[in-house]
Amino acid sequence: MQGASLKLLRSHERGVITRMKPLHETTAQKLKALGLTLGRSITVEQRFPRFIVRLGSDRHALDEAMINAIYVRIVEH
Repeated sequence: MQGASLKLLRSHERGVITRMKPLHETTAQKLKALGLTLGRSITVEQRFPRFIVRLGSDRHALDEAMINAIYVRIVEH
C-alpha cells in the first residue's frame, strides 16, 4: 500500500511515513534534519493556521513543500 499524502490527514490522525518525494534537495535536507524518515510514526496535531506534526515528543511546523513530499499509511486508533 503506497498510502496517502500527509496533507490529507485530519488533526490528531496518525500515520507511518511510507514514501518521501521532495521536489528539491533543500526540502529533502530539512525533512532529514527533523527526523522525518521512512518508517517513522507521525501525528498531525494542527492544520491551521500552521501545519504542525508530532514525532515522538517533538513538534514541528512544516512548510507546504515538506507537507507535499510526505506520504503515509494511516494508522487506526
